[in-house]
Order: sequence, then structure tokens, then C-alpha cells
Amino acid sequence: MAIIKSAKKAIRQNKRHRAVNLKRHSGLKAVIKKYRALAKEKNSGEAVKYFSQLQKKIDKLAKVGFLKKNTSRRMKSRLSKLLAKK
Repeated sequence: MAIIKSAKKAIRQNKRHRAVNLKRHSGLKAVIKKYRALAKEKNSGEAVKYFSQLQKKIDKLAKVGFLKKNTSRRMKSRLSKLLAKK
């Protein structure tokens, strides 16, 4: 257990940051999963509409530093290819 005051504070911060990051991660996975399901169903109308929400989510996560810039671009590129295949 931490003894120094700054170490105790760091532990508190880590708990808060972990909670936020887990929420972001699960939210992103849920959005991607739903989009992949729509794309797989060949329901392209809904998938196109949902893709803009997906891009918005990915861009926001990249903006706050949760995802690196190139990672977010790669994700969007690969996910957009799912629509192009259909």
C-alpha cells in the first residue's frame, strides 16, 4: 500500500481513469459490433447511417487520446470497406 501522499493520489486517479477508459472501450466495441451486424445483414441503408455515428465515436476517442491518430484512421478505413464489399 502506498505511504506517500502523492502515491495515494496517483492510485485514486488511476482508479478513475481506468473506469473511464473501460467505459470508452466497451462503448467502442458495442458500436463496432452493431455496425458489423448491420453490414453483414446487407442492410446497407441503416449501415450507412450508422457508419457516420461510428466515425464520430472513433474521432472523439482519437481526439481525447484514447486511440492514436493512425489507429483511428485504420479502423475507419477497414470498417468502410465492409460497405464497399456489399
